[in-house]
Amino acid sequence: MAERNTFSDVRFLTVAEVAEVMRVSKMTVYRMIRSGELPAVQFGRSYRVPENAVSEHLRSLGFGGSAETA
Repeated sequence: MAERNTFSDVRFLTVAEVAEVMRVSKMTVYRMIRSGELPAVQFGRSYRVPENAVSEHLRSLGFGGSAETA
């Protein structure tokens, strides 16, 4: 039996949290979202980015570790 992907297992980060983890400005995160470089879900006027997408993006750039905030 195949497993279903559910959003209950996904942890979403705000743009500010992503900026803090990546040590860039919020505007840089918005640009990455708009360009499609970083996937995001829009809720009203705000965006949420899956934590695993941030981790994968950092790994693709050669940085290991996780995207957990301190």
